This record gives sequence, structure tokens and C-alpha cells, in this order.
Amino acid sequence: MLKIIKKANLKINDISSIGISCGGPLDSKTGVIMSPPNLIGWDDVHIVEYFENKYKIKTILENDANACAIAEWKFGAGKNKNLKNVIFLTFGTGFGAGLILDGKLYSGTNGMAGEVGHIRAAKSGPVGYGKAGSFEGFCSGGGIAQLSKHGETAKALAEAARNGDKDALEIYNISGEYLGYCLSILIDLLNPAMIIIGSIYAKCEDLLKLKCEEIIKKEALEHSRSVCEIVPAVLGDGIGLYAALAL
Repeated sequence: MLKIIKKANLKINDISSIGISCGGPLDSKTGVIMSPPNLIGWDDVHIVEYFENKYKIKTILENDANACAIAEWKFGAGKNKNLKNVIFLTFGTGFGAGLILDGKLYSGTNGMAGEVGHIRAAKSGPVGYGKAGSFEGFCSGGGIAQLSKHGETAKALAEAARNGDKDALEIYNISGEYLGYCLSILIDLLNPAMIIIGSIYAKCEDLLKLKCEEIIKKEALEHSRSVCEIVPAVLGDGIGLYAALAL
């Protein structure tokens, strides 16, 4: 953490609160974690109240996609680019969007904006965010594993794909295809200057990019896609710490 604070050009004395980055759904305004599908048993957890009572310091809770959006915007792929409209997509355990619109984090009425993983992409398919055929089903580690005949992990499938395994290559093509459809919707709807994609995409861009770009070229409005740069996240495995710090 100290190394990351230094990289972010901050000093210990600059930090006046605790930041907590967590998968949703959650209510950032009340500081309550509300049964995230990937955190079994975390039901109605009043985590901000707990931390503030224990440490006597202001605590901020935010959806991990939102917190990572701020981190990549300020310290990562968007650093020093003076961008006003940026979307960050998680692509790991889950699939969600953090939205920077007109230079500010947009979280919606009760902190639920950006839950693109819950949107239905197909009538049937791998299950993600509790919904078969959702974008999270096609664009997450668990979803990619479901597309495999033998339930291999996304990492194992990526290795097999790079070694020429046709089934593994097809699985990543399917994931890239649905990623392309999702990005096309976001490009047409929000007209971002940059979309930053984390986790699996950042590690497997070589397996996902071509199919994703092929779909975007067909689906998204030309005037919108021509001003939108799609890039992998650059903060790597430390993004969780950057995200908490960014809050």
C-alpha cells in the first residue's frame, strides 16, 4: 500500500478516510453491502458503520467497478489525458461498469448504475449475476468456464487457446463477440472517449480483441466509435488497492 500511495503522488498525511471497494449490489450512500452474488453470506452488512465505530475515521464504500473506474481514470490508462467521459469494465469474477460522465462518477439514484452484467445478452447461455444468457455469463471468469465442456478455468482455457486448441479458441471468440455487443451498446448510449477493461481482458487481449472489434465495427455508430479508444487496464493486480485509495 505504501508503494501505491507513493506512485499516486500522495502522502500519508493526505489520507483522511478509509476507502472500501466491494462488488455489488451495495448502497454506497448508507454504507451497506447487500448480498453480492460473489460474496456468499455477505447479507445486509453495515460495513461503513463497523469501520467508523472501530477506527473512528470517515469511511467510504463504493462498488468495485466505480472505484476501479476512478483509479484507472486518475492513476492508470486515463492518467494525464484530461478525459471527461470514461467507462471502466470489470471482467473477472463479475462483469460491471464504472461510469465517469462529464468528469464525475455517475452512480445513479441508489448506487446501482453500471450493472451491465445483469443485462440479458441471449435467451440462454452461461449464468452470470443470477441470469442465464447475461453479459456477465459470457464475459466473466465463471462464465467462460461454463462454456467449457470440462469446466476448465478461464486461465487454463487461455493457455490452451494460445497453444492452438480449437475449442478454447472458440470459447474466447464467443466471449469476445458478446463483449463487442456490450461495448457497442455503451458506445452508442454514452459516447465515451475511452473504455478501459480490466482483469481477464487485460491478460487475454490477444484472444478477445479481434472478435470484439469486429462486432463493434458492425454494431456501433461510426461517429461514436471513431472517438472511443478501447484499452486494457494498466494497474494490474494492484488495482484493488488503487481503487480503495482513489475513494
